Amino acid sequence: MFRRRLRLSAAAGAGLLVVACAAFLGVQPTAAAPGDELTVDVSIDSFAPVAPKPGNPVVIKGRVTNNSSVTFDEPQALACIDRTRLSSAADIADVSAEQDVAMRDRNSCANLTDGTAFQPFEQPLAPKASVEFTLTVPWEQWRISDRTGAYVVGVVFRGQPPNSDRVTIGRARTLMPVIGSDPLTRRVNTALVIPLRHRPTQLGGSRFTNDSLAQSLSPTGSLGRLLALGKQHKVTWLVDPAMLDEVRQMAKGYEIVDAGGQTAKGTGQATAAAWLKEFEASRIRGNQVVLLPYGDPDVAGLLDAGEPLKKLVAQARTATERYNLAPAFTNGLWLEGGAAASRYLAAASGGFAGATDQDLNLVSSSSWSADDGPALTNSPVYDVITPEGPNRTVRTVIADSALTSGGPDADSDDSPLQVRQRFAAETALIAAEGNDKNPATVVALPPRGWDVEGQATAALAGSLSLSWITATDVAQAVASTPRPPTTKAPAAPKSNGGLTGAQLDGIKRLDEATTTMQNLLANPDDLLQVMPQALLRSTSTTWRGFPDEARYFAAVELGSVNLQLNKVHLVNNPVNGERREIKVNLAGSKGTFPLTITNSTQWSVRVGIIVTPANRTDLRIEPQQSRILAAGQKWTPRINASAEQNGLIRANAQVITSSGRPVGDSEELLIQASQYGSVGWVLVGAACALLFGTSFVRIYRRIRTERQSPSHPPTEATTPDPLHPAPLDTTTTDTTTDTTTGDPAPDELPEASLTEGVGSKDG
Repeated sequence: MFRRRLRLSAAAGAGLLVVACAAFLGVQPTAAAPGDELTVDVSIDSFAPVAPKPGNPVVIKGRVTNNSSVTFDEPQALACIDRTRLSSAADIADVSAEQDVAMRDRNSCANLTDGTAFQPFEQPLAPKASVEFTLTVPWEQWRISDRTGAYVVGVVFRGQPPNSDRVTIGRARTLMPVIGSDPLTRRVNTALVIPLRHRPTQLGGSRFTNDSLAQSLSPTGSLGRLLALGKQHKVTWLVDPAMLDEVRQMAKGYEIVDAGGQTAKGTGQATAAAWLKEFEASRIRGNQVVLLPYGDPDVAGLLDAGEPLKKLVAQARTATERYNLAPAFTNGLWLEGGAAASRYLAAASGGFAGATDQDLNLVSSSSWSADDGPALTNSPVYDVITPEGPNRTVRTVIADSALTSGGPDADSDDSPLQVRQRFAAETALIAAEGNDKNPATVVALPPRGWDVEGQATAALAGSLSLSWITATDVAQAVASTPRPPTTKAPAAPKSNGGLTGAQLDGIKRLDEATTTMQNLLANPDDLLQVMPQALLRSTSTTWRGFPDEARYFAAVELGSVNLQLNKVHLVNNPVNGERREIKVNLAGSKGTFPLTITNSTQWSVRVGIIVTPANRTDLRIEPQQSRILAAGQKWTPRINASAEQNGLIRANAQVITSSGRPVGDSEELLIQASQYGSVGWVLVGAACALLFGTSFVRIYRRIRTERQSPSHPPTEATTPDPLHPAPLDTTTTDTTTDTTTGDPAPDELPEASLTEGVGSKDG
């Protein structure tokens, strides 16, 4: 319902100021105090016919609601019109909303006071009161020509507040297309694209955060009402495949898990099954399906964030390319606003596995300024120039945002009646141009976050039955333009993401954990599909407006991945339930000690281990080769280490993947090193060399002295022949001993005297 709030004129405000002054002096006030905003809402709920022909009367129905605190006497509703004929889409766009013009100065809708063009109300309009009106306007009272065009018409409210003259204090306007004497010369092929999306609620498996998706799928929910439009009209579905996966799981059975961990059985299993059945029936009837990147990610936000989040855009597109949905679907991309800039369009339209020229790129015309936007009266297909990408241009379908804008007043873009009248006026003016040999083609795509309840979209779908409209789909719109013209991409600010910094940080943590899990597996293809799917769901644009749910979803998914990562860890037996340091000994300058890694997951993993000192720099650890551990297995490698000094060394032992990514938390080691340092070994060696060297010198000197000065020098008679020496006499065993000292007699030589000094006191 379209509503406008208009302030009381300055004259009425002055009257109220007098009353307020009386109240200040102690007189009981009879009207509102200064600052009270006297407003009356006027809504137009029905306008028939949608596009009258000359001579047809027009019936306008609606309601007036007094939102102020004063009573209006002599209230009445009056029809009004701006008799300026609008003949083009540009004329419609130029209609002013008059937001900055005082009500008494607004003259764009002149009152009609003849015949039935106004309706007085029998009773004064009291505060908070609401009254309906029905105005029947004969054709001649409009006082306009019979030519085809569009006009701004509406309803105003007039009444008399206390102590004031009668004032015009409320107004609502709409567009009235007129099918006049100028014939409509061509058909308008119209492709209505209807998004089917919902914020993620699946936590994994059969666990869901809430039942909001089931409520939306019901016949009275937004997704239920939108899907029903495909029964009577040819439409193009724009679907998030992540939502389809959630609906499929719900149809099998599910449970709701709240923030406290309490579970309850989901109530929407039958609803989900019925919705899926109708969706498949709609596809069989020929309604085209365009699948968004998996999870409908915030493309601009992820690309602006750089790596590692930038890669998620390509991953989302690849996931959709490989999605299981038969018969065939179209792989699509949907950008609007600043996200439609060439740097985003170039990066997101290609660069992923399976990208083809048949992929669909949808962009809203609202992304361009009014002066720079391409003309859309003939075809919506353009080659948008993308100098940042590998392809210089990207084939793009530009949806005409004017077809879903409502108006002409502000805040009316999601009013079903206003959207219907704007759509009818825009397309009627397009049909009045050109000729039937050159039919026009337009694409209508509601903006993100528009029409939450689906009522305005239903009004658009109903307008496809207008006599000058031919319902089509996006595929036919593309086929009708084999050689599209080129256009520049829209300008955009430096940053255009929709997700907050906190949300992006949560996505980074989840991405890091998921990547580590995949890197840990001996076969990366063993990674559970729900993990990368949950990561892509965390990037969804549908989280806008639900920050608490977004944080909870990311936290739960991160906890699920970390739970699996923590099943691969170092064995550390707790003491009294507390984890303590792992104590090992290192004897000698080099030594080994064991560490045990256990794999409690259901997959084979490839792991390694790295030890880094925390308080010393002299600890050296030889690198370990990674090893595959089957599910449930343990591995106890011996760590080769060395230290140059004695003492206690604190270190951290970390399980890593084959590429060096840390797995889980590290364990603290206490290494007791018990060995000499290099300086100690040098001193020991020097001492030994000195000891044995000194002994050798003394022995050598004694031997030389004994040979040069023997105790019994030989005589001439007994001088032995040097060539034939006499044998030594070894028969004498007795030795003459000094009775006083016990030493050998001076003239006696002890047996084997050549060995003296070895191990002796002198040595």
